[in-house]
Formats: sequence, C-alpha cells, structure tokens
Amino acid sequence: MAARPTWQGQLKLSLVTCPVALYTATSSSSNISFHLINPETNNRIRMVTTDPETGPVERSSLVKGYEVSKGEYVLFGDEDFEKVRLESTRTISIDKFVDETEIDRLYWDDPFYVVPEKGVGTEAFAVIREAMKNAGKIAIGCLVLRGKERQLALEVHGKGLVAYTLRAHDEVRQPEEFFDDIPAVKADKDMVEIATRLIAQKEADFDPSEFKDRYDDALREMIEAKKKGQGVVEAPEPEDTNVIDLMEALRASLKGSASSARRAPAKKPAAKKAPAKKPAAKKKKAA
Repeated sequence: MAARPTWQGQLKLSLVTCPVALYTATSSSSNISFHLINPETNNRIRMVTTDPETGPVERSSLVKGYEVSKGEYVLFGDEDFEKVRLESTRTISIDKFVDETEIDRLYWDDPFYVVPEKGVGTEAFAVIREAMKNAGKIAIGCLVLRGKERQLALEVHGKGLVAYTLRAHDEVRQPEEFFDDIPAVKADKDMVEIATRLIAQKEADFDPSEFKDRYDDALREMIEAKKKGQGVVEAPEPEDTNVIDLMEALRASLKGSASSARRAPAKKPAAKKAPAKKPAAKKKKAA
C-alpha cells in the first residue's frame, strides 16, 4: 500500500485485540493550489518565523505555548505531549453498538480506512469484522488523533472497516438557532403536487463519478490560457431567475423536464448500487 498510515495501534473488542492502521479515505492531491507572488519581481513570497525582538527564528527550535493571561504562556515541548497518555492514544476500544439512524448526519466527519497489520493480527481482525457484520450496527469507540480525542463510528466495508470521526456535541450548531425564524407558510397543495412530480422525473441513482468541479475546470482553463499568453474570457452572467409566478415556473419546469426525458436516448438498466455511505466533509485547511 503506497499511502502512509495516519495512525497505528490496536483495535479492541472486549478481550480481543489486533494491530491496525488508519488511512485517510479521501484525497486532496488534485486540488489546485496557489502561491503568493510579488507581481513586481515575480518572486514567491516566503513566510519567515520572526521574533519581534530578536528577528528570524528557526522553526525547528520553536515550542507551543498556551496563553494563561495577556502575554503570559505555559510552554509545551514534544516530550510534554508524550506524557499525556490515554488508552485511546494507542488503542481504539469499541465501547458500544448503536443503530446507524441514531447518529445525526451533522455529526459524521472524516472517514478513515481501518486495515489490519499483516501477521497474526489478521485473524483477530476477521473475528471482529464478522461479529460487527452479524450485529448489523455501528460500533462506537474513541481515539486520540491529531492532538485531540475524537469519538469514532466504525462500520464494516468489504474486507475492512471504515471509521468516521464524529464531531463533538459542542462543535455542532443547533438547527433551532437558524430554523426557528423561518416563517410558517402553508404551501399550496397544487404547487406541492407539481413539485413532487418534478422530483419524480429527476429521480436517479447516486453516482459520485458524475460530479465534476466546474469551478476547478474553469480555473485550469484559465491557467492554460495564461500559460499560452491568451486573453481570459469572462464567464457569461447567469440568466435572471427571479420568480414572479411560482405556479407558472413550476409548470414550465415540469414541462421542460419531461421534454428532456423524451429526447434522452434510452439507457440500459444500471446495476443496483449499494446505498451511499456518509458524505466526507471537506475541511478547509489553514494556509
């Protein structure tokens, strides 16, 4: 396996343990990244770690500090973090099993592939995996990952397991903060019926391979144009979609969708896809 593990340790179910490794299940390698450039010299700007009194400092000599009061810090070196030893630092202990529907989708976070280390641990891993498959539930455990203890939801996925980090309760804003101010409007029955028919016409299987980042594609085209010294063509303004007559707009949408369906070539029935797993939320990384 070419990828490097994000974490290595033990997976534990009661007295059964096995060595495992976690690998990030998503990749950002195809994302476009930019550097800061001085347009007068075309030189790339370098960020230099600087002490306001003594000047530039080697990054390798720096330590972390927690501010206890204005301008006063408690310092932490790598050896201090090593002293914080919880069982979850090196062990994923499965504490309980729950139904998938019990976990609000707002709490699902990053996915990781859980893979057994080669050797004697593979048999114990198989036992845990098959027991989880028979239970038909989501396993809940915890793990210290990237300097923070996170709760995990684990489920069987093929020959392995997928572990999703779960957001803590205080990390999720409650929907009432935003939804309580939505006005109570009674939807027109006929309009709802037309909208329901429109939804039925657009029903399809979920296929993540169909998703294309058009903004990313447009950026790549712009990059190629600039490399060739061509002028950049601005994207056309979107059409005005201000809805004046909602009923008429629904009817027109329904008619247009039906026409598109008639023009589309017939497709062979697609093989039944497995239900989609939880979406992996993309995090914005600090620069």
